[in-house]
Amino acid sequence: MHILFLTDNFPPEVNAPASRTHEHAREWVKAGHRVTVITCAPNFPKGQVFAGYRNRLWQRENVDGIEVIRVWTYITANEGFLRRTLDYMSFMIAAVLAAPFVRDVDVIVGTSPQFFTACAAYAVSRYKRVPFVFELRDLWPESIRAVGAMQSPMLLRWLESLELFLYRRAALIVSVTHSFKRDLERRGISGDKIVVITNGVDLSHFAPRTKDDALARDLGLNGKFVAGYLGTHGLAHGLRTILEAARQLKAQPEGADVVFVLLGDGAEKKALKAEAERLGLDNVLFLDTVPKHQIPRYWSLLNVSIVHLRRAELFTSVIPSKLFECMSMGVPVLHGVTGESAEIVEREGVGRIFEPENAEQLAKTLLAMKGNRDLLESYRVRCLKAAPRYDRAVLAMRMLAHIQQAVGGAVRSKT
Repeated sequence: MHILFLTDNFPPEVNAPASRTHEHAREWVKAGHRVTVITCAPNFPKGQVFAGYRNRLWQRENVDGIEVIRVWTYITANEGFLRRTLDYMSFMIAAVLAAPFVRDVDVIVGTSPQFFTACAAYAVSRYKRVPFVFELRDLWPESIRAVGAMQSPMLLRWLESLELFLYRRAALIVSVTHSFKRDLERRGISGDKIVVITNGVDLSHFAPRTKDDALARDLGLNGKFVAGYLGTHGLAHGLRTILEAARQLKAQPEGADVVFVLLGDGAEKKALKAEAERLGLDNVLFLDTVPKHQIPRYWSLLNVSIVHLRRAELFTSVIPSKLFECMSMGVPVLHGVTGESAEIVEREGVGRIFEPENAEQLAKTLLAMKGNRDLLESYRVRCLKAAPRYDRAVLAMRMLAHIQQAVGGAVRSKT
């Protein structure tokens, strides 16, 4: 089977969509299938093309057996609604124009969170007369409404109509959460064509390791209790809550040795750094994004990991992928997200939950974990026990089986 996968994020970018697509496609190639990915020059989240790449009309490379075609797009930083929309739309157009040059395709997969990529996948599927699979990573445009990035009710209604159109035309919808599936069923989409393949983790890359003492020394973290946030610094993540918790702990004797490490980039990072400087938070350390192969070094520095999203109804249906990295690295979780992901934390017993955007509760919960080393060790053990249940390789093969079924059904319907 030849799978054509459309995504505007792919390695060497290190965000969740890039990792999921790469790790799934790599397993499909190992299983004997051909995978072609159409994407753009790597630039997320700064809007700066990575070293070794150019934003050209067409460039081709092979990544772990995956044929990768990179097309020209309008590139901008992950900030500013209008510019990001132009970025998304330029990829949609470029992908549609590039796809006819990819021959003998059996199925088209388009992945969100923004669904202009899914629009392109649907258009290509019509042209090639093959099934269209919608990988649903986010309820877009609902997520735009949740963070206040768009205020026009008319435009939001139009986007929701387009969203439903794509769901109805998809031969298969692969949702990353059960909550998303329930939302679609509530809006009239048949549950028979929706399968849930949650996010997971590459156990061959993220595994427990001893603390990187050299890196800790370089960063001034020796002798510190380190609470880390590793990921995108965006509107949805509400990271000012971490800064406020840092301010509160700085004033308490018990929090004198606590340091918050925030690694990553995004639309809010500049403002967050300015706010931390204004508050004199010398217990907050900002680090830029590092290549994926180096990320486990930074995980090894953490005593606890913070997972956080803003308090919004939509985010109760989200499962942040970094939760599974916490498990595989054996790092206890401080989880500031309600809903389905909190249920996983409680069911697996891998950490503590605090109310989103409640800095006081975050600070108190962190101190409670810091003061109980036996509890931290029990969370670490449970993390490592739970991680294999979210093995990306297993999840990739499960998704492949559903894609094969969708392709087979489409062939039968034509005969």
